[in-house]
Amino acid sequence: MLTPVRPGGKRPGGSSPRCAPRLSASLLGLMIAVALLLTPWAPALAATEEAVLAGGCFWCLEHDLEGLPGVLDVESGYSGGKKPNPTYQEVSGGGTGYQESVRVRFDNTKLRYEGLLRAYWRNIDPFDGGGQFCDRGDSYRPVIFTTSATQAVEARNSLVSAARELGKPATSLKVSVRALTRFWPAETYHQNYARRNGLRYRYYRWACRRDQRLDAVWGGQARRGERWRNAGQASVPAAASAPATAAAGSGAPSGSLTIPPGGSAAAIAGSAGAVSAVPPHPAAGPIAAGS
Repeated sequence: MLTPVRPGGKRPGGSSPRCAPRLSASLLGLMIAVALLLTPWAPALAATEEAVLAGGCFWCLEHDLEGLPGVLDVESGYSGGKKPNPTYQEVSGGGTGYQESVRVRFDNTKLRYEGLLRAYWRNIDPFDGGGQFCDRGDSYRPVIFTTSATQAVEARNSLVSAARELGKPATSLKVSVRALTRFWPAETYHQNYARRNGLRYRYYRWACRRDQRLDAVWGGQARRGERWRNAGQASVPAAASAPATAAAGSGAPSGSLTIPPGGSAAAIAGSAGAVSAVPPHPAAGPIAAGS
């Protein structure tokens, strides 16, 4: 015997048949939400992390870090000062508190912050607190700018690990660890400089003897992001605790590395011969791609 249905479609003691589609729609929505959370790209959306690092010429540091697996992009800029919208002329003139730096955006499921820091350390001279390589002055000194308490802890741990690998006391390393206040992007003509001006960039890097110094400090670990080693395990030479000063006759054109205190690689541009073809770093005006 069929149970009569009351007006409105509801059976005595039961639920309305019209509720079934609503329940099905809710269940379908829940299933879709769970599926989205479990898809491979969902974690990646929340995995992007930023790091800000200063290590001398931002052309060089940008180029050194952008090829690391997991790095999404690297941008040159300025950090550490207080004046809004700093320009290169202001920063290089001194007294602003800014350092040339790079902002690295990376996927921390593929590259951990500690791994990025290892690559950073092995691309700088940690014994030089007065600049880096041929670039001298406060705007070129090495700084790790941290964006969280976790980064600050890892940055300080990395300093201890770097000192252990080099076989030196941590106090001999001149890299500062500071909380980031703000990163200001540099002028457009500084971005991707090594890619857009390969020949000029390579000459500048060679004239500053950047790689020669890295090899002298880090040995076989120079420019690498591998795990830290103890001094006995790493192929690190007995590096001097003071930065080396390149002199004329060391392979560069005569006079190209005579950098005055507070000067920069702009001095290279004033040298004779082929050196004059190199743009001042980085005081040159905008340079077109491929020029």
